[in-house]
Amino acid sequence: MHPISFSVVVIALVSVLGFEVRAQSAPVPEVFTRHVVVAQEGNASDVGRAVLREGGNAIDAAVATAFALAVTHPAAGNLGGGGFIVAFDAASGRVRTFDFRETAPAGASPTMYLGADGQLVSRHRAGPRAAGVPGTVRGLGLAHAALGKRPWADLVRPAARLARDGFDVSESLAQSLNAQLRRRASKANDADLSARRDDLGTGTDRLSDFPESVAVFAKADGTPWAAGDRLFQRDLAATLDRIAAAGPDEFYTGETAVRFVRYMAEHGGLVNASDLASYRALERPPVHVTFRGHDVYGMGPVSSGGIVVGEMLGILETFDLKADGPHAARTLHRVTEAQRRAYFTRATRIADPAFVSVPVAELVSKAHASKLALSITDKATPSASLAPFRVIGAEGTETTHLSTLDAAGNAVALTYTLEEGYGAKAVVAGAGFLLNNEMGDFNLTPGRTDASGRIGTPANAIAPGKRMLSSMTPTLVLKEGKVRLVTGSPGGRTIPNTVLWVLLNVLEFGMAPRAAIDAPRTHHAWFPDVVTLEGKGWSPAVLSTLRSMGHSVRFTDIQGDAQSIIVDLGTGRIHGIADRRRLTEKASGD
Repeated sequence: MHPISFSVVVIALVSVLGFEVRAQSAPVPEVFTRHVVVAQEGNASDVGRAVLREGGNAIDAAVATAFALAVTHPAAGNLGGGGFIVAFDAASGRVRTFDFRETAPAGASPTMYLGADGQLVSRHRAGPRAAGVPGTVRGLGLAHAALGKRPWADLVRPAARLARDGFDVSESLAQSLNAQLRRRASKANDADLSARRDDLGTGTDRLSDFPESVAVFAKADGTPWAAGDRLFQRDLAATLDRIAAAGPDEFYTGETAVRFVRYMAEHGGLVNASDLASYRALERPPVHVTFRGHDVYGMGPVSSGGIVVGEMLGILETFDLKADGPHAARTLHRVTEAQRRAYFTRATRIADPAFVSVPVAELVSKAHASKLALSITDKATPSASLAPFRVIGAEGTETTHLSTLDAAGNAVALTYTLEEGYGAKAVVAGAGFLLNNEMGDFNLTPGRTDASGRIGTPANAIAPGKRMLSSMTPTLVLKEGKVRLVTGSPGGRTIPNTVLWVLLNVLEFGMAPRAAIDAPRTHHAWFPDVVTLEGKGWSPAVLSTLRSMGHSVRFTDIQGDAQSIIVDLGTGRIHGIADRRRLTEKASGD
């Protein structure tokens, strides 16, 4: 097949069940025969495709794409964050999973973000003190060492070139940067800003609050960004050059580490040289369940995604959802009840397995799922009734996911994040990368679980060296040893439910690939006790029935952004489906 290269250009909005999906200035190729990379930004997916063309495999393409996203998608792509990889090695027939979630620094404590009154301090998610020890670089290094083919430097240098030579800013990135760089009128001057930015009680949450971030992301002439402007990140390029030349450890013990630790020490952060040097990415066993004759593989703890999706699939397999259809009230009720129960499991039983015993096999077993399914009636279950403790009457959404598949049948689902958009909003001086604000993914108010969705259960309390609970859900589906589906999504606590709907749409309802990704999604997270429906085109009869069953209903414009690969095993066609809910997604392949 001749090489294909294209860029997504948005020209229209198409309504699907009442919410808008962005249609491209077609024809945009979505079907490939050799290999494909699907990512949230086009320059990055092109980097991954180039690696595949040069003889790299799926993990090489994923690593190169992830490094490129750290340059071209700064809201979530990162060096200073963490995430997870679920990879299929076709030669061995094994699925392997890699955990590079951030950890709490040694100086962390369970109540470090509470004031004297026991309440969370204001704006606790901004600045160096919000950051955990990053895992991305060592995680990508571990996965590459285990499964990669191409030299490490060849995978990092394309990102360094993008940072040094610049790239054209998209409309969506321009809008995002302009919003982040806008100063609040109350800020009198930079001296006042500098004096206040490290005080969690009065800190703020924009790039404009940190001079180092302004230096990297603001235009030199001070004018707003516009589509087509060129963004250069020369400090980040130098950091990537060092990592390319010296390997992943450079970030943790080399010059980059020195700059990182100095910045932390100067601005009240807790991550020190020992925290960095001692960080380790881990290979963990995958979570494996079956659904309708397919093998579904996800990430185990400290990710909650594999268990939550596995438990929901087990519950829903006991029902004939297809008979009613995806948008029927009874289907939505059953899905919501499965979500409610799985998210209760998430809140009470899943955490870092080095600190909490997590009975993975039990939680995803058919017997456990059947027991939970039997507890579902034709009425909504009050969420508080699931808890054996008193419930007193939001995780960030700027994660990014990429999927890769190579000609040999190897596949990778990679999800990583800074937590909120642009993480802690602070760029490490002289190193050019943003800090995460992942400490906010711990349960920050021990003992307080309330109806608004704040969770204070003990399993995910802060402790030195502990990995914070994650919703990231990179997922692979195999059928008779061949890749059928590769998926994942950003979206904070909504991620497992977004992945669930992608799986149901393909494996239960038999939707065509594009329809399966465009279809609307729903979300329930135990608390708040409300089902959120994507879009506003749901029929009045369905809404009335849900409410009569006892469900509280609300709506959202967009849920998730599932960059997916769906393989037709009969024809061998590879469908690289970029989710059209955002502006910059792209599938690149041949």
